[in-house]
Amino acid sequence: MSPFEGGIDFPGGRVYPKVVPRQPRIEFAGAVYHLVNRGNGGQRVFRDDADRELFLNILGEACAKTGWRGLAWCLLPDEFHLVVETPQPNLVAGMKWFLGTYTIKFNRRHRTRGHLFAGRYRSLLIEAQADAPLAQVCAYTHLRPAARRLLAAGQALADYFWSSYPHYLREPGQRPAWMAAAPLFAALKLADDAAGRQALADLTEDVRRQGADPAWRAIERGWCLGSDAFRMGLREKLAPPGRHAALPNREMARDQAELILREELGRLGWTEDELAARAKGDPEKIRLARRLRGETTISLRWVAQRLKMGSWTHTANCLYRRDSGNAGAVPAQTAAPARKRAARRPKAASRPAVESPSPRAPAVEELPVHCL
Repeated sequence: MSPFEGGIDFPGGRVYPKVVPRQPRIEFAGAVYHLVNRGNGGQRVFRDDADRELFLNILGEACAKTGWRGLAWCLLPDEFHLVVETPQPNLVAGMKWFLGTYTIKFNRRHRTRGHLFAGRYRSLLIEAQADAPLAQVCAYTHLRPAARRLLAAGQALADYFWSSYPHYLREPGQRPAWMAAAPLFAALKLADDAAGRQALADLTEDVRRQGADPAWRAIERGWCLGSDAFRMGLREKLAPPGRHAALPNREMARDQAELILREELGRLGWTEDELAARAKGDPEKIRLARRLRGETTISLRWVAQRLKMGSWTHTANCLYRRDSGNAGAVPAQTAAPARKRAARRPKAASRPAVESPSPRAPAVEELPVHCL
């Protein structure tokens, strides 16, 4: 039983916290992932070379058990980066065994106990059919030692042993059996021969000299890397048929909102130009804005800009007036008795008639929190 199922006692009464479930992993045959996990509380997950060898040996066992193919990896003192292809949809089961086995053996070796890794590992889905995303992720992974300043000035990247990069520069027979080098060479349009391996080294060192690539932001903060069609296809895999579940990630929320918008524009028969030409307060725009706000976590600023509704404050006022327009209305069948009861009351002393003020539009500062 969860400690929250029975509630928590406070002086004001018993409180039942809302437990938000984790978002499910997306698994499908042939999926390629960039996986990252760090030490719990910033602790080192590799204390020495023996730990690193242990980790890679267990990774090889995991690949043998699951059929995974290792495309790239890099072991840093307090974290690891893996790029793997899963021919079968078994990422979750494989990672559970892999990380659990390493944690048990690490704790046994160092006579420690408890969690080794900091919570859930991060997974970034990569479009395997496109060349650029895989090349970007592998370059990002191979350049982690330089980014973390683990190399001396002028030291070659290939000198960092605990990475797949030195293996890419070797003959195929000198690589681990579970390593798959062909996808990266194909993405770079290079042959896996001496000339191709030298070209790979030159390209990687060029990227190192240029510094951080702007595309790396999507690797570090996004949930998938690829074309818009790839992202939308993944988003449809996440949501049950006919539903648009609200997701916390901002990038996923934008994809979710775009799916809803595409559906609504098709239903209305509108083009993007017609959407822009419609009035800012068009009733259909307001209805669509309400749906976007109700079914996604997208911000009002995004809604206002995407639907061409002017400023976000104008959009908030449109939604608020619509929300509160019928608030407090009394049904016709209950309004009449109320008037009769009022008629039986004794007449009050006559007072000068005072004109009731006309209703005003609420100021933005008065809007409820859910409008922001």
